Formats: sequence, structure tokens, C-alpha cells
Amino acid sequence: MDQLKEYLEKNQDRFLNELIELLKVPSISADSNYKEQTHQTAELVRQKLEAAGADNTELCQTKGYPVVYGEKIIDKSLPTILVYGHYDVQPPDPLELWDSPPFEPVIKDGKIYARGAADDKGQMYMHVKAFEFLMSTDSLPCNVKFIIEGEEEVGSVNLESFIEENKEKLKADVILISDTSMLSLENPSITTGLKGLSYIEVEVTGPNRDLHSGVYGGAVANPINVLCEMIASLKDENNHITIPGFYDKVIEASPEERSKLAETPYDEEEYKAKLGIDEVHGEAGYSTIERTGIRPTLDVNGIWGGYIGEGAKTVLPSKANAKISMRLVPNQSDDEITELFKNHFESIAPKSVKVKVTPHHGGEPYVTPIDTDEYRAASEAIERAFGKTPIPVRAGGSIPIVALFEQVLGLKTILLGFGLDTDAIHSPNESYGIQNFMKGTETIVHFYHTFSQLNK
Repeated sequence: MDQLKEYLEKNQDRFLNELIELLKVPSISADSNYKEQTHQTAELVRQKLEAAGADNTELCQTKGYPVVYGEKIIDKSLPTILVYGHYDVQPPDPLELWDSPPFEPVIKDGKIYARGAADDKGQMYMHVKAFEFLMSTDSLPCNVKFIIEGEEEVGSVNLESFIEENKEKLKADVILISDTSMLSLENPSITTGLKGLSYIEVEVTGPNRDLHSGVYGGAVANPINVLCEMIASLKDENNHITIPGFYDKVIEASPEERSKLAETPYDEEEYKAKLGIDEVHGEAGYSTIERTGIRPTLDVNGIWGGYIGEGAKTVLPSKANAKISMRLVPNQSDDEITELFKNHFESIAPKSVKVKVTPHHGGEPYVTPIDTDEYRAASEAIERAFGKTPIPVRAGGSIPIVALFEQVLGLKTILLGFGLDTDAIHSPNESYGIQNFMKGTETIVHFYHTFSQLNK
């Protein structure tokens, strides 16, 4: 441990400078205008893996962005860890809310601020540096394989075919991912559950062109008004989702599970203060931790239509659009929920408008058992690094490929994330704590050893 701590301290500045180099490149997979930069990032990640000591590094082409692969096989009789991460990032909009440009990383207050700092370039790069330490000290206790993809933020649309085509290449004993958060550095935790996702775009069309709101208002349906009414009807007065059949397959948490969740360190006043809100909001009968962890949700992620420029334009718009996501819990299927949503949304549309529902992407929910060698290895690794036993928690986010990994490769996934709720991922001023980065790197090194010891 002394050697590890000394290495991390000695190389911290270099690690951060390398991470800054990655963060400067806008690898926005959702925007084709950044295609060249996203490919550039993939090659940069490949180079970093190779420099750290990985063999057979390559860019594996897909129908979209390439998957970066690298490996170090020291003895085929030893266990193998498959590390997953992603190099693509969310769009940075709205740009005007950033305190500093999203792709000009800034270090202040012990954090690095940039798009992708926590999700997932900073967390992915911890694995490269942990591997570098193990290689430079000749202390790698097992085999390791890396797959770093470039389409996670758009649903990992081409990863399934890549995995199916490379089952032999990706053979391993466990998958290790750092793309989640923990409660705090003082109260470390391990994510044991992820929500599934159904992401949908809806379009409501009224007249065949924009109209004068004075001449036609009151006589012709306004698509924005109709869309708002339709969206509002998707929840009742208790914030319960009204789509028929939506909850049919939800497995209710037992009183024992809810009791354990209630033991999670949580200060509601602090939670509200950090977010600048006066009150929490959500499904009646559930706590904030339950709403985000064990209950399905439905949220509008964007809505637009009509005139939004400077000044006034009295227009009755032809169309209105919205993007809507539903976070799902175990036993809900994203395909089934998407179909339920589509049928319901079309059924509630008045005859005065036409409705188009377009599914974007989705993913299945996932729960990691806590009575396995994989989980025990992660728990022990955190105990070594933090001096505390981690708390198992369920997250509100989604990583669509986790369920896919188990389905195709038959492997359990350990979600060893080190982000914090305050990192503002997907939002302006995304950040990642330098201490989180270094402590995460340390913990990953320990995981290699704890997992190898349990799987001799």
C-alpha cells in the first residue's frame, strides 16, 4: 500500500494533465458535427492503453463509433477482469450556463470542471492509471481486458452486435465498470442496482402551417397546448404514472428492503440546499431515496415548438415536440414499456391533432447480488482504500449494456463508481473531484488483488 500511495502522489499531476488532454476533445456521440473529434478520442484512448502496458490495442470498427480494445494476458489459468467504460460525452447545452467553456478543463476547489469529467472520461481513465501502476510495478495479479466504447450516451446501439461477434475475445470472470456514483467519500457505497430506460420522442401536429393566433386562435387546436395537456395527464395527483399496465410487472420492495434503504445516510435539508429547491417532489408514499432507487419514473427531458426568438410573434404553431424518458425497475422491459407508452399516448390524442411517437433507445434494469465473490472483492477493496465498509445502494441512472453483458457473456458486473451527486453529470458545470479520481484509482488496484485472491 505504501508503494501504491507513493506512486499515486508522485504521478498525480501527470495523471490530471493526461485527463485534461482527453477532456479537451468534444467526443459528443449524439451530434454528427463532432464525428471527427469522437474518432480522435477513440484513438487517443487506444494510445493511452498501449502506453500503460496493454497488448493488442486496436480500434474495433462498428456501424457507429469504434470500440477501443486492449488486453494483458499474463497467465490463462488466472482470473480475467473485463473493464468497460465509454469515451463519448453528453452534449454540453445550454452553453450559457457554464462558468467556463465545457471543453476547456479548469481545476478549482479540488475538482476538475469539464464535460465528461465524471461521466465517463475521468472514471474510465482511473482504470488506465490503475493498470499502469500494476504494470510498472510488475504486480498485476490477473489478466485484464478493456473495452471502451463511444456510443454509451446514445444507447450503446452497436455494442450488442460487437459483443455477440466477439464472445471468445471477451471471455472473462467479471466485468468492472466505473460509471456510477457513491454516497460520499466519508460514506463510500457500491451501486447494486441500475434502472432500465425507455427514451421516446413525440410529435404533435395540428394545422398544415403556422397560423396567426388572433385569426385562428380558439378555432384550431394549438399543438403546444395539446402536448402539454397530454403530458400532464401522464401522472395523477399523487405523481403516479397513469399509463395502463405500466406498473403491472413492478416487483414491490419488501418492508425489509425499504427498512435497509432507510438506513442510508441522507440529510434532506442538505439535499434541498445543494439543489436550490424548497421542497422535494415525487410519487406519494415513498421517500426520496426510494423514488430515485426502487421506483420507476417518467420525465420530460425537452419540449419545443412555436416561436422562442427575441420579442413577440403571435403564432399558433403547426407542430410541438417533446423528448420523454422513463426509468424502469427490475422486471420491467423497455420494449414493453415503450409499446405501452406509444399505445396510450396515441389513444389520448384529440382528433384535432395527429401524434407521432418515435422510440430512440432503451435498456433493461439490473441488480447485482451482494452475496457473491465479485461483490465481496469490491467491498474489501473499498475497505482497504477508505477504511470503511461500503453501503450497497441502488441508483436512479441507467447503463443499458450491463444487463446485456450478463445476457450475452453470462457475467456479473461490479459497479465501482466514485462520482458524487454534486458532479452535475449531463448538466452545465460537470465536475469530478481530484480526490475521487485518486481514491478511485487506488481502490481499483485493490480490487484486482482482492478479486484474484478470492478466485485462486
